[in-house]
Amino acid sequence: MNKVINDFTITVGTVNGSGSSTANNTILRSIFKMGIPVSGKNLFPSNIQGLPTWYTIRVNKDGFIAQHEERNIVITLNPNSFARDLASVAPGGAFYYSDDIKQPVTRTDIAIYAMPVKTIVKNDPNVPTDFRDLVGNMVYVGVLAHMINMDLEKVLAALTFHFKGKQKPIDMNFNAVKAGAEWAKANLVKNDPYQLEAMNKTDGLIMADGNTAAAIGSIFGGVQFAGWYPITPASSLAEALNDYLPQLRKREDGKHTYAVVQAEDELAALGMAVGAGWAGLRSMTSTSGPGLSLMTEFAGLAYYAEIPVVIWDVQRIGPSTGLPTRTSQGDLTFAYFIGHGDSHSVIMLPGDVGECFDFGWQSFDLAERVQTPVFVLSDLDMGMNQWMSKPFQYPNVPMDRGKVLWEKDLEEIKGNWGRYLDKDGDAIPYRTIPGNKHPMSSYFTRGTGHDEYAKYTEEADMFLKNMDRLKRKNETAKKYVPAPILRSTKGSTAGIIAFGSTEAAILEAQNQLENDHGIKTDFLRIRAIPFTREVDAFLAKFEQIFVVEMNRDGQMYQILLTEYPQYASRLRSVAFGDGMPASAKWVREGILDRYESGTLPSTKGAGKSGVKKSAPAKRASAKSTPIAKKTTKKTVAGPKSKAKRK
Repeated sequence: MNKVINDFTITVGTVNGSGSSTANNTILRSIFKMGIPVSGKNLFPSNIQGLPTWYTIRVNKDGFIAQHEERNIVITLNPNSFARDLASVAPGGAFYYSDDIKQPVTRTDIAIYAMPVKTIVKNDPNVPTDFRDLVGNMVYVGVLAHMINMDLEKVLAALTFHFKGKQKPIDMNFNAVKAGAEWAKANLVKNDPYQLEAMNKTDGLIMADGNTAAAIGSIFGGVQFAGWYPITPASSLAEALNDYLPQLRKREDGKHTYAVVQAEDELAALGMAVGAGWAGLRSMTSTSGPGLSLMTEFAGLAYYAEIPVVIWDVQRIGPSTGLPTRTSQGDLTFAYFIGHGDSHSVIMLPGDVGECFDFGWQSFDLAERVQTPVFVLSDLDMGMNQWMSKPFQYPNVPMDRGKVLWEKDLEEIKGNWGRYLDKDGDAIPYRTIPGNKHPMSSYFTRGTGHDEYAKYTEEADMFLKNMDRLKRKNETAKKYVPAPILRSTKGSTAGIIAFGSTEAAILEAQNQLENDHGIKTDFLRIRAIPFTREVDAFLAKFEQIFVVEMNRDGQMYQILLTEYPQYASRLRSVAFGDGMPASAKWVREGILDRYESGTLPSTKGAGKSGVKKSAPAKRASAKSTPIAKKTTKKTVAGPKSKAKRK
C-alpha cells in the first residue's frame, strides 16, 4: 500500500452540543503546529444541541486549503449519522467509530476501526462522571494521533493554548488523548495509507477566525462605540470586541474609552451607531443578512445625512431566515443598493483573515474620509472558521478623520462654511463634531431635503444638485478604497474575477485548469466597490472573463454588467449557492462548462482569434501582485486631523 502523506481530509461526525469543538480544534492546531498547511470547516445545525454536526479538516502539503468534497478519513460518534458517515468515505479510506454504536458495517473497500471510547474514559478515575462525554471526545484524538502519526507534543501544545494554561483541564484531556493513543498502539493494525510527516510550511503563521480578526482590527482602528444584536454568524465579532477591548484599551485611571451596547434589535443597533458616528465617535455594528434588512432605514439616513459608520455583514445564506449556519455571498447587491431612492454604497470585500484585520481599521478611515456608511462583507466561512494567516500588522499610518473643522479652523475661515457645501470639488463637504465650541460650528443634520448649508428645502433643483454630489462621492471614494489583487500567469488566455473567501478555491482551480486542461488564467480579486481603474483594465484584456461567486444569481456579475455594459459579451457567470464553502471542483467545472476554446487576450477590442486551445502544459509560476495605488490623502482647502491609534 502506497502511503498518502500530508494530502487528505479528516471528517468528524458528532452531535451538536456534545463538546467536540475542543477536540476538533485540537487536531487542527496540532497539525498546524507540525508545520503542515491545514484548514478546518465546521458544518453545524442552527439548533442548540441534538442534531448531527460535522467538522472537516483538510491537510494539504501544497497549501491548497479550500473545501474538498472527498472524505478520506471519517470518524463518527453519532449513531444517527452513522450510515451516512459510513457511506461518505471515499474508496480506500478509513472509518473510525465508537464501538457502542451497534450498527452494521457493510463496506469492504475501506479500513474499519472500532474504538472503545466510553470504556476508556470510564476507566479514568480522574474524569468526573458529568465530564465523561466531553472528555471522551479526546479519545478519538488520541486514536487518530497514533494512526496518522500526529505528534503528541503538538497535541499537548494545542490543548495548552486552548485552555489558556489551566493545568487541570489540560491534564484531564491530555490523559484521555494518551489513553486513546496507547489503546490504538496495542490493538489496531493500520490498513489505510494516510499519514502525517512534519513540515515547515506554517512557520511564521498564526491561526485565527475572521470575526476575531475584524474585532481586533477595529480596536486598532480606534473604535469607540459598537451597537449590536445577536445573530449567527456575526455574534462572535461583537463578542470578540468585548473580550479584547478590556485587554487592549486600558487607561491608568481605569475608565473606559469605548462602549459596546447590545440593542433590542438590529434597527436600534445601527441607530445607536449612526448617532455615535454623528457625535464624532468611530462607531460600528455587526450583523448578517436578516439584520441588514432591518437596518435599511438607518443606512439610508446615514447615506443622505453623510454620517460615517461601519457595518460588518458576515453573510449567511438567505432569503428570509434561510440557512443560518451556512455560508454565502448573497448580500452584495442588497448592500450596494441598500435603502429606498437612489444610493450606491461603499463596500469593502476582505478575502482572508489578514484582510479582515486590515479592513477593521481601514474601514473607519474610509468612512470618515468619504463621510458615508462603509459596508464590510465577510461570510460565515471566513468569519467563524479557523484560517492560517500572517501575523497582523499594527497600522503604519495615522488615523484619517477626514475633513473635520475644529475651532481654530473655523476661526481661520471666519466661520464661512456649509455642512453640505462642496468647496474642494471632490464632492465631500466639511463637517464639525458636537462639542466644537466655536459659535459657527453648529448645523442641522437632516434626513430631509436640505441645501448646502443644511437648511430645509424642497426645491427640486437643490435636491437634484445634492443627489448628483452624493453620486460623485463614489468617484472620490475610488482613491481611497483598497485596490484589487492581481494574480497573473504568463500566457493566460482568460480571466477570473471573484471576491471574498472564494480565493482559496479559485487558486486551486487555476492549478487544475492549467495542469489538466491547458487553460491558463489571470485572477483579479476585487476588494472594494466602487470599482477602480484596475478593474477597467482587466475587463479590457480578455475576451472571456469568469465571475465566480457563492450565490445563485451572480450578484457581482450583475453589478459588473451594470457598471460596464460595453463588456457584457465577455462576462460569464460562475455562481453557485448551496450554503457550502467554495471548492476547486465546482469552480473548475463551472469555468469549463462556460469556456470557449479559441480565444486570446483582447487587443483593443479585437474579436476571437480562432486559435485552437493549447495542449495541457506544465504550470507556470504565478505571481501575486497587489495593484496598490500610491494616493496622497490631503485636504485641498482646510485641515485634516490626524490622531494616533489607541
